[in-house]
Amino acid sequence: MQRLVLASGNPGKLREFQQLLAGYEVKSQGEFDLDSPEETGLTFVENALLKARHASAKTDLPALADDSGIAVDALGGRPGIYSARYAGPEATDADNNAKLLKELEGLPEAERGAAYHCVLVWLRHAEDPTPLIAQGEWRGHIRTEPAGEGGFGYDPLFQVPGHRCSAAQLSKSEKARISHRAIATRALLEALQARQLEK
Repeated sequence: MQRLVLASGNPGKLREFQQLLAGYEVKSQGEFDLDSPEETGLTFVENALLKARHASAKTDLPALADDSGIAVDALGGRPGIYSARYAGPEATDADNNAKLLKELEGLPEAERGAAYHCVLVWLRHAEDPTPLIAQGEWRGHIRTEPAGEGGFGYDPLFQVPGHRCSAAQLSKSEKARISHRAIATRALLEALQARQLEK
């Protein structure tokens, strides 16, 4: 089984990728005592590349990086790339959720559209000139109050279309089938398979 380093210390992301990439041995960068580099990019793609190159260079392993977040229509796409630190550099999920609710206070459901975005970057090695890049989008809207104990990030506030529940109320298997990360991972696996066939 091929080992790879996940360029993240987020335990929620690690659990999801271990489930989504069952054919790989996915190790967190935390297992190598690595910190994340400063995310100086202005897009999800730029930040994912920075993180993947850093993790691969430090571990000599293929690297997978995920940069993801939520973009709210009424806020012009914010918090976007700043989703994890929306309420400040040391913000918790609860802090970020509280700030988002405050910013949308009073807006009707029809104006609370949002989308989770995920960009994945796969590097064979730190200097890989042809990284695989896959993207996923999951549309929904922001609830007026949190619901559910599962998931992480903005999941308690993200209302899933057609499910009458928040992302935090979905089963792990259902989330692994329909989420932004699931969509991006399927695209990445297809790209990996196509690369193998080209050899």
